[in-house]
Amino acid sequence: MPTLYDEVGGEPFFQELVERFYARVREDEVLWPMYPADDLDGAIHRLATFLAQFFGGPSSYSAERGHPRLRMRHAPFHVNPEARDHWLEHMTRAVEEMGPAPIHREAMLDYFDRASRALINTFEPTPPVGERGPKGDTDLGILA
Repeated sequence: MPTLYDEVGGEPFFQELVERFYARVREDEVLWPMYPADDLDGAIHRLATFLAQFFGGPSSYSAERGHPRLRMRHAPFHVNPEARDHWLEHMTRAVEEMGPAPIHREAMLDYFDRASRALINTFEPTPPVGERGPKGDTDLGILA
């Protein structure tokens, strides 16, 4: 049976989705300080392969990085409701720009809503730029 991954066009769809998402994140004063500006291509790759795998594509993400462990990978970052809302807004707009069929749009947005809520790890206000994470030397990646 075809998966959502197959039906939306496979890897090219998820690559473009994530590129559109990151174009917005780069302009976001809440989120951008949490992202690895020196490894943006790596972050794009990690998120695109994670989403492709999650939605029924090849298991490239797990082959490269092991189990996703999303909560653990996000623990060093200040993910409060404000950051979550910004993340979800950018991802929602990226999905809508891609124009998948309504059933696929809803499946993706439902997952992004649930996953982004699960990653909230603080209810403290957004701290100054230098205090948003990552804390210490980590090799955790972001959102993937």
